[in-house]
Amino acid sequence: MPNRLAESLSPYLLQHKDNPVDWREWGEEAFEEARRRDVPVLLSVGYAACHWCHVMAHESFEDAETAAYMNAHFVNVKVDREERPDVDAVYMEATQAMTGQGGWPMTCLLGHDGAPFFCGTYFPDKPRHGMPSFGQLLQALTEAWRDRRHEIDRVGGQIVEHFARERRVDPHGPPTADDLSRAVAVLARDFDERHAGFGTAPKFPPSMVLEFLLRHAARTGSATALDMVVRTCDAMARGGMYDQLGGGFARYSVDQGWVVPHFEKMLYDNALLLRVYLHWWRQTGEPTAARVASESADFMLREMRTPEGGFASAIDADSEGMEGKFYVWTPEQLIDVLGADDGAWAASMFGVTEAGTFEHRASTLQLPADPDDVPRFDDVRRRLLEARTHRVPPERDDKVVTAWNGLAVTALAEAGALLERPELTEAAAAAAELLWRVHRREGAGLVRVSRDGVPGRHDAVLEDYACFAEAGVALLAVTGDPVWFERAGWVLDQVLERFADGAGGFFDTAADAERLLRRPQDPTDNASPSGSSAAAMALLSYSAISGSGRHRDAAESALSATRALAGQAPRFAGWGLAVAEAALAGPLEVAVVGAPHDQVRAELHQEALRSGAAGAVVVVGEPDTTAVPLMRDRALVDGGAAAYVCRGFVCDRPVTDVPALRELLARTS
Repeated sequence: MPNRLAESLSPYLLQHKDNPVDWREWGEEAFEEARRRDVPVLLSVGYAACHWCHVMAHESFEDAETAAYMNAHFVNVKVDREERPDVDAVYMEATQAMTGQGGWPMTCLLGHDGAPFFCGTYFPDKPRHGMPSFGQLLQALTEAWRDRRHEIDRVGGQIVEHFARERRVDPHGPPTADDLSRAVAVLARDFDERHAGFGTAPKFPPSMVLEFLLRHAARTGSATALDMVVRTCDAMARGGMYDQLGGGFARYSVDQGWVVPHFEKMLYDNALLLRVYLHWWRQTGEPTAARVASESADFMLREMRTPEGGFASAIDADSEGMEGKFYVWTPEQLIDVLGADDGAWAASMFGVTEAGTFEHRASTLQLPADPDDVPRFDDVRRRLLEARTHRVPPERDDKVVTAWNGLAVTALAEAGALLERPELTEAAAAAAELLWRVHRREGAGLVRVSRDGVPGRHDAVLEDYACFAEAGVALLAVTGDPVWFERAGWVLDQVLERFADGAGGFFDTAADAERLLRRPQDPTDNASPSGSSAAAMALLSYSAISGSGRHRDAAESALSATRALAGQAPRFAGWGLAVAEAALAGPLEVAVVGAPHDQVRAELHQEALRSGAAGAVVVVGEPDTTAVPLMRDRALVDGGAAAYVCRGFVCDRPVTDVPALRELLARTS
C-alpha cells in the first residue's frame, strides 16, 4: 500500500510513496507521534535528480526488512530539499558541524524537540569503504536512544547551542574596489592552469564567479579576470559536462578535466550558465559563447519547459537504472547510426574511444577541437540527437521552483533580446506570468513551488522573492512593459518588510514562517545565489530605476556579508561579488524613448542592452511613461526616438543615433 507520501506534490516524495517505509512529510504531526511512541525521528533529505539518493532508496528504503526495522524504531520523515530549503539548510549546517562535510542523501536522527543527535549522508546496505551498513547504524542508534539517552541529550544540546550563537555582519559596508581586486587575486591563485576552473575533483561550474570576473574585467579592464573566464568557459563547453548534442550543462564534472559529468541537469545551473555565456559573447564577440548560449536556451525550452509555461527543476542522471546511459556512446553505436565513414569521423571529433572514458567502454562526448567541416558536423549532430530520442530518457522533476524560474526568466529575457530571438523573451514572460498567477497568495506572499499549475503549500524563501524581483527588472528592460516594474516593487516590499534581520541583512525565511531550530541566514553563494546576494542585486537594480535611496541602502547593507568572504573565500561569494561590482560601477541608467515600432528606438534599445557595463539598467518606452520613474520627463528629440544616459545621478544630453550612444556608453562604462 502507498504510504503517506502518496498525496504529496513533490516528485521526489512521490518516488518514495510505494516504499515499505512508513514515510511522513515534515511537520509537527511527526514529532507528536515520536513523543507518543518515545522514539526518535529519522529525517531523510534528498531531491529527485540525486543519483545517490536513488541508490540508497533502492538498497535500503525498498528493502522490506530494513523498512520494518525503521517503522518499528523510528518515526520516518522524508523531505525534498528543493521544496523545503529551510529545513535542509538547518540540518545541513548540523551535518557539516558534526562531520565536517555534507551532501545528499542526508540522514539525521532527531530528538523530540527537533535537535539532531546524529547526522550523516549516504550509508550502504552492506559495510563497505569503512562505512557501517545502514542497518548496523540504525541498530546502534536504537540502542543509544534506549540506553544512553543522556549522551543523546548532550549532543543535541550542543547543536542547539551552536545554532544559538549570534552571527555578526561586517559593519564596514559592502566590498570596496580594493576588496574586489583582492578577490580576483585569490581566484587567480586558486585557478587550475591546466584544466581551467577552480579546485580539483569534483569540479563544479563556477557560474557566479565567472559573472563576477566578467563584470570586474568590464569595470577595470583586468586581463587576468577575463582570461579566467575565457579559459573556463571554453573548457566547459568542450568537455563532457556540456551536452554536445542537445545543449545544456550537467551538474558537475566528477574529474578535474571536465571529461565525465554527474549527469543530472539542474535548471539553476543552466539558467546561470546561459547568462554567463551570453555575457561572455556580449563582451568579446566570441562565436563559441553565442553558440553555447543559444543551444542552452534551446535545451531549456525543449526539455525543461512545462505545459503551464514554467520550467522544471531538474532532469535525472539515471535512465534504465544506470547513470548516464542516455548520454554516452561507443564507437559501434556511432557507426550504427551514422555508417562507417561518418561514425569513425564522429568518434574522432567527439573523443569516443574503444576503451571509453566512462563505464562499460562508453564515452562521454567532448569537442577537443572545432570541426573543419561544419556542415558535416551539424548533420552528424542532428542525426545523433534524433537517434538519442529513441533511447529511454531520464525522469524529469517537473515541479516549478520560484527562485530557479526567476533565474531562467532573467537569462531567457536577456538572451531573447541580445540574440534577437523573440521566442525566448516570450517564453520568459510566460514563465513570469505563471509565477505571478500561481505562486502568489493574495495578501500572503509567494509559495515556493507549483506542479501541474497547482501551488504547493510551503512558503517561499528569500531567494524566491529576490530572483523573481530580478526577473521583473529584466523583463522591464527587454519588453518595456511597466507592469513588471510594479510587480518587482511589490515583491521587494515583501523582502524589506518580512525578511530584514534588523542589522542590515536578511534572514532566509520570513518573520511569519515556521519556526525551526534556527532561522536560516546563509550569505554564501553555493549552487545558486544566496537569498542575501540575490536580494542585493534585485534591490540595487530596482533602486536605479525607481530612484529609491531606501532600496539602494538596503542593497549595500546586505553586501556587508560579502565583504568578509571577498578575500577569504571568493569562490563562495560569486554573486555577492558580482553585485558589488554593479554597486561600484553604477548606477548607469539608460532610458530609451520612442514610438513602439520606431526603428531608431529599436536600434537604440538594442545598443543599450549590449552594454557590458556592470551596474547598467535599461528601460524603454513611450515618452514620459509615468509608471516607471526613470522614464519620467523623457521626451522625444526633434520628434524622434532618443536615449538618455545617466551615471552616478548625473545625466548627459540625449542622443539620437547608435554611434553616439555607443560612444557615450563606452565613456561611462
